[in-house]
Formats: sequence, C-alpha cells, structure tokens
Amino acid sequence: MLQVRELSKTYDKTPAVSGVSFDVKGGELAVLLGPNGAGKSTTIKCIIGLLNHEGEVRIDGHPGKSLEAKRKFGYVPETPALYDMLTVWEHLEFIAHAYSLKDWKERGEALLTRLDLWDKKDKLGKELSKGMQQKVSICCALLPEPRVIFFDEPMIGLDPKAIKELKLMFAELRESGASLLVSTHIIDSMEGLWDRALVMKAGHVLFSGTQGEVERSEEKLEDIFFRLTEGGVQ
Repeated sequence: MLQVRELSKTYDKTPAVSGVSFDVKGGELAVLLGPNGAGKSTTIKCIIGLLNHEGEVRIDGHPGKSLEAKRKFGYVPETPALYDMLTVWEHLEFIAHAYSLKDWKERGEALLTRLDLWDKKDKLGKELSKGMQQKVSICCALLPEPRVIFFDEPMIGLDPKAIKELKLMFAELRESGASLLVSTHIIDSMEGLWDRALVMKAGHVLFSGTQGEVERSEEKLEDIFFRLTEGGVQ
C-alpha cells in the first residue's frame, strides 16, 4: 500500500533525510523509531507531500503527490493544527466536504464519542486543551476511512484512556487491511502493536525488520535501537 524509494530531503545543502526506502503492506503497522532529530517527521512530511523531496513515493499504487493518492491517506501531525474559530463538529464537517463524504455523520459521532469528545462538539478549537486537539486531529484523519494512515508521535498529550483507545484503533485498522506508519521516539508505547520496525538516525534508516525477524534474532528491538542510535551511522 505504501512504497518509498530513495527518499531524500536537503535543507540549505544539509541532508535531513538520505536515501530512505521501505514498504508498508496492507494490514501492516510499521513503527518509525529514532531519537529527536533523526528525520522521522521530515520523512512523513515528504511522503504526504508537505515537503518537496527527491525519490519516489507511491500510495496504493498512485504517485504520492497525485490527487488519487491524497484521497487514500490520513495524517495525524505531531502538533495539532485546528482552526481557532471552528467547533469540533465543524472540523468534521470541513473534512466531510473536502472529501465529498456522504452519510458521514453517524461515523463522526461514533469517533467523537469513542474519544470522549461528543460533549465537546460545540467547543471552539481555541478552547480545547492540547490533548483534546490531538483527539480532534485523530477523528478528522479517520473520518474518510483512509487506507494508509500516518501518525506522527500520536500519543503525546493524550490521557491514559485515550492512549488505550488509540491502540485499539490501531489494531482495528490493521485488521481492516489499512497500512499504518507510526512515528515515535518512545519504544515502549508501541510494544505488541507493530509488524515492522524502522530505526532512523541522522536521516538514515539503519534497521528495517519484521517482528518475526526481530524475535528470531538474539536482540530485542530496544537493544537494536540503542545499539544503532548511540553509535555512529553504519
């Protein structure tokens, strides 16, 4: 569902991401790990078209910058970016109109209810806490039922109940055949949820392996992470 080939991004002649390649299949959750500044957010922003880049991205077989590809994916940014003067419900209405969704209101209500936002549906974006804004971002991303979903540090700012619910959502999305790419620097937060792990440092993917491959090795994912990120680029 997601194919990334030789993705590179440079800022003022300084490489931020260099030759990154990986796939995320349907029904697979790939976790993108790395310390702060490793290039995780830049990689995701390049994939979804927010940043110009070199290399090839294909989403469900379509070129990453095409309209067909953009209809297929959802994105939850690290920092929520809501409209101050739109209510929670109006944010969902905006998404519904942008994607020409029909019969979306029942799904919208279910998403808000699940994340304890239904009683906040008439509150303005500027009136919400960061955690509530994050929940609204998740609801907006999932409303169109995307087949490829990008989550950039999605659990930051969420309360324990919301984190538990989001993890259940991850499992349900995988079971539905969606492809998920979740960026985080907190390994424990994704324990038992991932199918493929990618470890980044200094803009390079230093490790890519499935859960089965990691289990068959003599190292735990945490050991691999610290061995690679605390040493030099290999």
